Amino acid sequence: MTIRYSVVIPIKNEEENITHLIEEVEPVMMKLGHPWELICVDDGSTDQSLSLLEGLCKNKPYLRVLSFQQNYGQSSAFAAGFEAAKGEFVITLDGDGQNDPQDIPKLTAMIQECDLVVGWRIDRKDPLSKKVISKISNRIRSKLCQDGVHDTGCSLKIYRASALKKIKMYKGMHRFLPALFLIEEFKVKEIPVRHRERTKGKTKYHFFNRSIGPICDMFAVYWMRRRALKHQIREEISYPKVNE
Repeated sequence: MTIRYSVVIPIKNEEENITHLIEEVEPVMMKLGHPWELICVDDGSTDQSLSLLEGLCKNKPYLRVLSFQQNYGQSSAFAAGFEAAKGEFVITLDGDGQNDPQDIPKLTAMIQECDLVVGWRIDRKDPLSKKVISKISNRIRSKLCQDGVHDTGCSLKIYRASALKKIKMYKGMHRFLPALFLIEEFKVKEIPVRHRERTKGKTKYHFFNRSIGPICDMFAVYWMRRRALKHQIREEISYPKVNE
């Protein structure tokens, strides 16, 4: 059986959200009418997230769980999920329940026209401080990376797997995948999606991992964009060799 969609969700201490989120994802993916799988990557959780996932695996044949030895960060969690994915397309969303799985069909409809579809959280349901930090970071990123994306921090995305496999992942680079796709001359589109308030659990992000680190990463992507090799061969000239 050829899997069409792989859904990848990084998990870090989301024991209060993960069961409900999986129950939301399942009917949405079933309605798409294609073989699919769900890969949850436990990023060194210290609560009951892994135990819950292990229990869910017994009754959900589509569910695969990858468990890290320790906390390696969201980029590593996404990268591990990408490597394990068997689908033609890879769908990602956060484990906190703020991304709405009901938006997934809008992304799958658009991916036929491009290589990456990015969700854009127009009406964000986050604390003011988090929205301000993200707004500043997005403005700086847009200026340096020239990716044409309003909200690269939205985890709700769908990737063409064949294109995704050509992208080298580094720590923090999950935030800049649209820019990395454009550097490789892949086609990227953006679509408005819903955003929900976090009702359970605590955010794992603060000023230092939402601003300073990403800003440093932006300059790395800026350098990559400016230094990317772009050449076109006009023609190849050769002549028959003697004794051929």
